[in-house]
Amino acid sequence: MKKISLPKSDAQVSPKSKKARLPLAVKIIYGVAAACAPLYLIFLFSEGFSDFFNRYISSFFRAILAHSTSFIPFSVAEFALLLLPVWVFLITRAITRRYGESLKELLYSFVCVFSMVALIFSSFTLAFAPAYRGSTLDKKLCIERQNVSARELYDTAMILSSHLAEESKNVNYALDGFSVMPYDYSEMNKNLLDAYGNVCDEYAFIPRLKSRLKPVMLSEPMSYTHITGVYTFFTGESNINVAFPDYTIPFTAAHELAHQRGIARENEANFVAFLVCSSSEDDYVRYCAYLNMYEYVASALASADPSLYSQVYATLPTAVRAELDAYSRFYEKYRNSAASEVSGAVNNAVLIINGTEGTKSYGMVVDLAVAYYKDNR
Repeated sequence: MKKISLPKSDAQVSPKSKKARLPLAVKIIYGVAAACAPLYLIFLFSEGFSDFFNRYISSFFRAILAHSTSFIPFSVAEFALLLLPVWVFLITRAITRRYGESLKELLYSFVCVFSMVALIFSSFTLAFAPAYRGSTLDKKLCIERQNVSARELYDTAMILSSHLAEESKNVNYALDGFSVMPYDYSEMNKNLLDAYGNVCDEYAFIPRLKSRLKPVMLSEPMSYTHITGVYTFFTGESNINVAFPDYTIPFTAAHELAHQRGIARENEANFVAFLVCSSSEDDYVRYCAYLNMYEYVASALASADPSLYSQVYATLPTAVRAELDAYSRFYEKYRNSAASEVSGAVNNAVLIINGTEGTKSYGMVVDLAVAYYKDNR
């Protein structure tokens, strides 16, 4: 007599024998990414829509991300990066166990992994992409930006030098020549947020946002990349390299906070940092504003007219000249690192893809500074 084999119940079926299906979360991620794709294309062709979206919608997403990570004392983005090998191993292992018996299932596993790229794309589109495609800062500030002459660079540098002569009177300097920030990073954070409040009162396109700066744990290795700070749009964090000299840190922090508030272009974030720091009620923050901007303007002047540059440099207070000399000695250690070449190339490519002039856009803040002081004389 032939024995009849009855079908197994669902409880007896091996998990691997069941039909492979994409998790619901993965389907949702791809659905959101599909909706973001045409939205990104609209940003490319509509400056007005980009301004609207950046001010009223992206600001909401940026605030949600910033608040969701602000209670954590360390950088979530840095922690995630350090654990990247672990994440890759765990995700690969989990997917291999679930989808590992056929070519179709391997394709499912690839789709699951690639969903992380789709998630990052959606985060960028909703929170930061329109900031690159909106109207430029000079239009928003109603200042006339033009090509600048050596004489205009000289005039601007002289204004900054006079401010430095006044502000440096209230600054303490160490024996190594560097100025000393008279408080910790928490108080610096508070001072910058207070200064941002002053600027937000004057310029409505800069949203109010209470946020927490995140010092980078691996700041020393980060210095070899020449990166002083970075805004991570997918965690909403402003991360600061604290291995650099004190006078660079408040300005860098204000720059990253500008990104967090929807100022994407590097020269514009630099100029907003200057506006914020120079409007601060804190002596040291104002000093940092004028010294960092002086470095940008003086560098451009040195290339345009070395003689005029020498004249301006001679007007700087002795302590300020000593600080600039100290920075040159400090930076020599990192100047020609291989890491800086790689990070510079990557950063340049990212900036160009987003419609800017690449890494040279950092120095284009000089045009805004000259136009600003010309209009306010």
